[in-house]
Amino acid sequence: MPRFVLFLSCFFLLLAAGSGQAAAQDAATGQTVTRAGAQAALQGPESFFTGAVRVQPLFPANDAAHFSGAYVTFEPGARTAWHTHPAGQHLVVVSGVGLTQAEGGPITEIRAGDVIWCPPQVRHWHGASPRTAMTHMALTGTRDGKNVVWMEKVTDQEYNGR
Repeated sequence: MPRFVLFLSCFFLLLAAGSGQAAAQDAATGQTVTRAGAQAALQGPESFFTGAVRVQPLFPANDAAHFSGAYVTFEPGARTAWHTHPAGQHLVVVSGVGLTQAEGGPITEIRAGDVIWCPPQVRHWHGASPRTAMTHMALTGTRDGKNVVWMEKVTDQEYNGR
């Protein structure tokens, strides 16, 4: 009988996938599939970003996995404000060329395929290079319900390494 239930669950999951539903959950396993584009992209708020930035949420943190995921696309010259992460953040550059800097360190060029670890409480920024857009997948840890602490914007002088 359990195989039949599993078969039915998979069958209905496939049916849901074909019907254009945004998300489907397998009742037997609890596995959820969220369809690409099911969550609306957001403009990066002007108070936390300079330039045109688009945030595409992938998944929120939950009780079992204390991290969230999003694709973030920066148009040329766009960047985050200075910020820290209470539980750290991994960035996986998906396309383009970007820049990142931890306070007191050099500005480092990042490219598609590069993986950046931003340790907890390290003040830093990241964004696109001056001439090329950049998209990264951000996997951000959450501690005590918080995943980021925003600070002042990165000035043009800081961005340009002066």
